[in-house]
Amino acid sequence: MTHAFVEQIMGTVEVRNPGEPEFHQAVREVAESVAGVIDQRPELARLRVFERLVEPERQILFRVPWTDDAGQVQVNRGFRVEFNSALGPYKGGLRFHPSVYLGIVKFLGFEQIFKNALTTTPIGGSKGGSDFDPKGKSNMEVMRFCQSFMSELFRHIGPDTDVPAGDIGVGTREIGYLFGQYKKLSNTFTGVLTGKGLDWGGSHIRTEATGYGLVYIVTRALADRGTDWAGKRVVISGSGNVAIYATQKAQQLGAMVVTLSDSDGYIVDEDGIDLDTVRQIKEVRRGRIREYVDARPGATYIEDGDSIWSVPCDVALPSATQNELDDVAARTLIANGCIAVGEGANMPSTPDAVDLFIDACVSFIPGKAANAGGVATSALEMSQNSLRFQWTFDDVDRRLQGIMNAVYDQCTAAADAYGAPGDLAAGANIAGFLKVANAMIDQGVV
Repeated sequence: MTHAFVEQIMGTVEVRNPGEPEFHQAVREVAESVAGVIDQRPELARLRVFERLVEPERQILFRVPWTDDAGQVQVNRGFRVEFNSALGPYKGGLRFHPSVYLGIVKFLGFEQIFKNALTTTPIGGSKGGSDFDPKGKSNMEVMRFCQSFMSELFRHIGPDTDVPAGDIGVGTREIGYLFGQYKKLSNTFTGVLTGKGLDWGGSHIRTEATGYGLVYIVTRALADRGTDWAGKRVVISGSGNVAIYATQKAQQLGAMVVTLSDSDGYIVDEDGIDLDTVRQIKEVRRGRIREYVDARPGATYIEDGDSIWSVPCDVALPSATQNELDDVAARTLIANGCIAVGEGANMPSTPDAVDLFIDACVSFIPGKAANAGGVATSALEMSQNSLRFQWTFDDVDRRLQGIMNAVYDQCTAAADAYGAPGDLAAGANIAGFLKVANAMIDQGVV
């Protein structure tokens, strides 16, 4: 029954969504986890809940024309996939990167459904973005692009409809330009975007949230192994907000973070990453990670980014992009004594790598659980906007820790209840799916 169900689902998904391997991979992973649950609950099959779940409620594709500083007209594509609203208004980030196409957006939106469900906050799942690359663009070029992008998107979003946030290539600068255009077009000042500046509706911890949340949930996994962060050697990929603030929090808890990376390569600093230097490069100068060795000559820069997982570590936190950690890398990490892997990015480990971690009893926490801190804090920002109020840094941090503990508890409980103790990948899928599925059944066939 399980195999037949998965292949039936995948047959339909692959025919309806050709050329979208990331989306196919995400659907298969969830289908394999929940097939046994559906077998135990016939109403889920009768009402074709999963078949409805893999079909987005709405897909929006639009052109984004803008003018560069040389006066040349440029044209990009914009996307928004509103996947599921059973639990609340659509919620998910916007990604600006040349790799963005419909399949990437659908994969991210599908993952977002379950991630958002795990946060215990009332939000549905969506994702969006564009193949625009903000790297190397002037502030005025980014502003003109964002204004054009929002000139179409604004008619599809709202504080009780769909609330975008940031993602790769979309930080506070981009959110500011997007919000300004939305406010002008709609003549309203609402909590329609999250990740806003603190002075105009943003939340404390939002910038740090995904990285902090990642460390908080891995803390639980380490505690279950009878240990903590003190003295642990940590390898982190990426050098955006997730990687930077995971590094900060891990260091605060006594860990030694020795790597960070970007799309060109990675650095190894055996004395521990100097976060002030990294933040100056990435947040102030918007530079490349190779510049780190100019300030820290004792560090090493390696251009082959794939080999970052050959650096020995106790804990690995892949926080760059999807499928960055394959089976070869997983075997290397296991051989080097890695005991825990927490996914800071969305689906950074291939299915074969995940299987190897679970078989080797490595504590593996999938992205839909491990990086849920960002969207959880976005949901807290939405609550603050509705109240016209701002909680303190400590208030939000305390709430974030509580949410990440709840995410971990849900994953472990679901894994135990459905015959996969210790398998948090399966537990996350099952717990998130059941919450959404039950809501879908309550609301009828819509």
